Amino acid sequence: MRDIVQKVWLYVLIGIGIGAAIHGYVPTDAMAAYMGKDAPWWSVPLVVLVALPLYSNAAGMAPILLALVEKGAALGTALAFMMAVVGVSLPETILLRRVLKPPLIAMFLGIVAVSIIITGYLFNLIL
Repeated sequence: MRDIVQKVWLYVLIGIGIGAAIHGYVPTDAMAAYMGKDAPWWSVPLVVLVALPLYSNAAGMAPILLALVEKGAALGTALAFMMAVVGVSLPETILLRRVLKPPLIAMFLGIVAVSIIITGYLFNLIL
Protein backbone atom coordinates (compact mmCIF):
# COMPACT_ATOMS: atom_id res chain seq x y z
CA MET A 1 0.00 0.00 0.00
CA ARG A 2 2.88 2.37 0.76
CA ASP A 3 4.12 1.93 -2.81
CA ILE A 4 0.73 2.92 -4.24
CA VAL A 5 0.47 5.97 -1.98
CA GLN A 6 3.97 7.08 -2.98
CA LYS A 7 3.03 6.86 -6.66
CA VAL A 8 -0.27 8.76 -6.53
CA TRP A 9 -0.07 11.29 -3.67
CA LEU A 10 1.31 14.07 -5.85
CA TYR A 11 -1.39 13.58 -8.50
CA VAL A 12 -4.10 13.63 -5.84
CA LEU A 13 -2.74 16.85 -4.35
CA ILE A 14 -2.50 18.50 -7.77
CA GLY A 15 -6.05 17.38 -8.54
CA ILE A 16 -7.30 18.77 -5.23
CA GLY A 17 -5.54 22.06 -5.96
CA ILE A 18 -7.04 22.37 -9.44
CA GLY A 19 -10.45 21.33 -8.12
CA ALA A 20 -10.22 23.95 -5.34
CA ALA A 21 -9.24 26.61 -7.88
CA ILE A 22 -12.17 25.71 -10.11
CA HIS A 23 -14.52 25.63 -7.13
CA GLY A 24 -13.33 28.93 -5.69
CA TYR A 25 -12.60 31.09 -8.71
CA VAL A 26 -14.49 29.90 -11.79
CA PRO A 27 -17.97 31.43 -12.00
CA THR A 28 -20.83 28.93 -12.05
CA ASP A 29 -22.33 30.57 -15.12
CA ALA A 30 -19.12 30.05 -17.11
CA MET A 31 -18.98 26.35 -16.34
CA ALA A 32 -22.69 25.86 -17.03
CA ALA A 33 -22.44 27.74 -20.35
CA TYR A 34 -19.70 25.50 -21.75
CA MET A 35 -20.25 22.20 -19.96
CA GLY A 36 -23.79 22.29 -18.54
CA LYS A 37 -26.94 20.46 -19.60
CA ASP A 38 -27.90 23.29 -21.97
CA ALA A 39 -24.40 23.60 -23.44
CA PRO A 40 -23.90 23.32 -27.22
CA TRP A 41 -23.73 19.88 -28.80
CA TRP A 42 -19.98 20.23 -29.35
CA SER A 43 -19.14 20.53 -25.64
CA VAL A 44 -18.39 16.81 -25.22
CA PRO A 45 -16.00 16.55 -28.20
CA LEU A 46 -14.43 19.85 -27.09
CA VAL A 47 -13.53 18.56 -23.62
CA VAL A 48 -11.99 15.47 -25.21
CA LEU A 49 -9.78 17.73 -27.36
CA VAL A 50 -8.90 19.92 -24.36
CA ALA A 51 -7.83 16.79 -22.46
CA LEU A 52 -5.30 15.70 -25.09
CA PRO A 53 -2.25 17.58 -23.72
CA LEU A 54 -3.12 16.77 -20.10
CA TYR A 55 -2.12 13.69 -18.16
CA SER A 56 -3.26 12.38 -14.81
CA ASN A 57 -4.62 9.25 -13.22
CA ALA A 58 -8.21 8.65 -12.14
CA ALA A 59 -7.45 9.45 -8.50
CA GLY A 60 -5.98 12.82 -9.45
CA MET A 61 -8.98 13.62 -11.64
CA ALA A 62 -11.64 12.84 -9.02
CA PRO A 63 -11.45 16.22 -7.20
CA ILE A 64 -11.47 18.06 -10.53
CA LEU A 65 -14.51 16.07 -11.66
CA LEU A 66 -16.31 16.90 -8.42
CA ALA A 67 -15.55 20.62 -8.76
CA LEU A 68 -16.72 20.67 -12.39
CA VAL A 69 -20.02 18.97 -11.54
CA GLU A 70 -20.59 21.27 -8.53
CA LYS A 71 -20.04 24.29 -10.79
CA GLY A 72 -22.74 23.19 -13.19
CA ALA A 73 -21.02 20.89 -15.66
CA ALA A 74 -23.18 18.05 -16.94
CA LEU A 75 -22.06 14.71 -15.54
CA GLY A 76 -21.51 13.14 -18.97
CA THR A 77 -19.35 16.04 -20.15
CA ALA A 78 -17.29 15.97 -16.95
CA LEU A 79 -16.88 12.18 -17.20
CA ALA A 80 -15.79 12.50 -20.83
CA PHE A 81 -13.13 14.99 -19.74
CA MET A 82 -11.89 12.68 -16.99
CA MET A 83 -11.79 9.61 -19.23
CA ALA A 84 -10.00 11.50 -22.01
CA VAL A 85 -7.32 12.83 -19.63
CA VAL A 86 -6.65 9.30 -18.46
CA GLY A 87 -7.09 7.40 -21.73
CA VAL A 88 -6.19 9.46 -24.81
CA SER A 89 -3.74 12.06 -23.59
CA LEU A 90 -0.58 12.89 -25.49
CA PRO A 91 1.71 11.42 -22.80
CA GLU A 92 -0.30 8.20 -22.94
CA THR A 93 0.18 8.12 -26.70
CA ILE A 94 3.92 8.63 -26.33
CA LEU A 95 4.05 5.66 -23.97
CA LEU A 96 2.05 3.53 -26.42
CA ARG A 97 4.53 4.41 -29.18
CA ARG A 98 7.05 2.11 -27.53
CA VAL A 99 4.87 -0.95 -28.07
CA LEU A 100 2.55 -0.12 -30.97
CA LYS A 101 3.02 1.06 -34.54
CA PRO A 102 1.44 4.37 -35.61
CA PRO A 103 -1.55 2.82 -37.46
CA LEU A 104 -2.48 0.82 -34.36
CA ILE A 105 -2.08 3.89 -32.15
CA ALA A 106 -4.35 5.87 -34.47
CA MET A 107 -6.94 3.09 -34.38
CA PHE A 108 -6.73 2.88 -30.59
CA LEU A 109 -7.08 6.66 -30.16
CA GLY A 110 -9.98 6.82 -32.60
CA ILE A 111 -11.91 3.99 -30.99
CA VAL A 112 -11.31 5.25 -27.45
CA ALA A 113 -12.10 8.90 -28.31
CA VAL A 114 -15.34 7.97 -30.09
CA SER A 115 -16.31 5.67 -27.20
CA ILE A 116 -15.65 8.45 -24.69
CA ILE A 117 -17.73 10.93 -26.68
CA ILE A 118 -20.62 8.45 -26.97
CA THR A 119 -20.42 7.73 -23.25
CA GLY A 120 -20.47 11.46 -22.47
CA TYR A 121 -23.56 11.98 -24.63
CA LEU A 122 -25.30 8.95 -23.10
CA PHE A 123 -24.68 10.12 -19.53
CA ASN A 124 -25.90 13.61 -20.44
CA LEU A 125 -29.02 12.12 -22.00
CA ILE A 126 -29.81 9.76 -19.11
CA LEU A 127 -28.90 12.00 -16.18
